[in-house]
Amino acid sequence: MECIFCRLVRDGDARWVARGREACAFAPPDPLAPGHTLVIPTSHRADIFDTPPDVLAHTMALVQGVADAMRTELGAGGVNILSAHGPAAEQSVPHLHFHVVPRWSDDAFSTWPTGQSRHRIVGDPVRRLADAMSCTPATPPRGGR
Repeated sequence: MECIFCRLVRDGDARWVARGREACAFAPPDPLAPGHTLVIPTSHRADIFDTPPDVLAHTMALVQGVADAMRTELGAGGVNILSAHGPAAEQSVPHLHFHVVPRWSDDAFSTWPTGQSRHRIVGDPVRRLADAMSCTPATPPRGGR
């Protein structure tokens, strides 16, 4: 069975925040907060144990860039970076991924981390992040960032 994240990368069927040769970022279908973003290596890597250090470094650099864009573009006071590795850790998709979730001091989650934020953003937070990362969410650029 094909990996759902690999299919998204191949077909371009995602709301992209950033897309590069080594790593990419996109909005999940059911975000925990406005601007919640998933960051993955572009090539299939099951988890942190299966990922070479150079690929992990590129992926984490993108995690950092997305987190910074959340602070500057969405006014987030912080971020939660969540990741599970392996079945015993309840990894939901067997492709290395990091959830980058913006947080605000006035934010309230019904049941963190499974509930959803009640914080509101003016405009489309995915588009705002994509603009900050120089990516068009609906039509990702080929190559480059």
